Amino acid sequence: MDYENIYIEEENNIATITINRPKKLNALNKRTIAELHEAFKELDDDKDIQVIVVTGSGEKAFVAGADISEFAHFSQEEGKVLAAEGQRLLFNFVDNLCTPVIAAVNGFALGGGLELAMSCHFRIASDNAKMGLPEVSLGVIPGYGGTQRLAQLIGKGRAMEIIMTAGMVDAKKALDYGLVNHVVPQDELLPLSLKIASRISNNSPVAIKYAIKAVNAGFKYDVNGYETEIDAFGTCFGTDDFKEGTTAFLEKRKADFPGS
Repeated sequence: MDYENIYIEEENNIATITINRPKKLNALNKRTIAELHEAFKELDDDKDIQVIVVTGSGEKAFVAGADISEFAHFSQEEGKVLAAEGQRLLFNFVDNLCTPVIAAVNGFALGGGLELAMSCHFRIASDNAKMGLPEVSLGVIPGYGGTQRLAQLIGKGRAMEIIMTAGMVDAKKALDYGLVNHVVPQDELLPLSLKIASRISNNSPVAIKYAIKAVNAGFKYDVNGYETEIDAFGTCFGTDDFKEGTTAFLEKRKADFPGS
């Protein structure tokens, strides 16, 4: 796919995806969701890429929401398909990606933008960031996983308040709530994100894949997270990364993980 609304930069086994629709405050339209799906899939399949950072272009917005003009006249059935396809192609897809994904939230992350950030494995925000799910002010609810992930991240009561008031929280409150891991000035956002990504890339990509699977299992009603952890833990013992990691530890040297 030729990308119109995003661009990708790769360096030191880390890929940065930038959503690039600054005139629309990087709003998610159908084309952008499709491009993001292809980009995440391509990078997840690339064994040289060990971490992905996603951010928005400019200084105003990560993603300021979905492109409302695309679905303002949808029927009930079309609305259901929109949510289901969006979750399948992007939001659930990112959540379950084997490669760790960091959201570098620069500015507004509203509606689908916050839902995208929450589908990433964790979030870092600039100090001017503002986050919210304003959908009820449009007569609809979050449809890309927002009602589920926000409550999982910050608790039911706080999520209910944010969703029902259609309000925004600033970066400091997002940090207090546990919605983001770090808050820094905007010019330090990508450097910190890449620094943490670099630390992640020093570790076993196979073990990280299974860690993501095990943590996610704890948030699924029909899956036993402890059993998933036990199975994943045992599976790691049969990997080349485990052999290299334990051998390097015993030999008192830095591990060089083959990623298998």
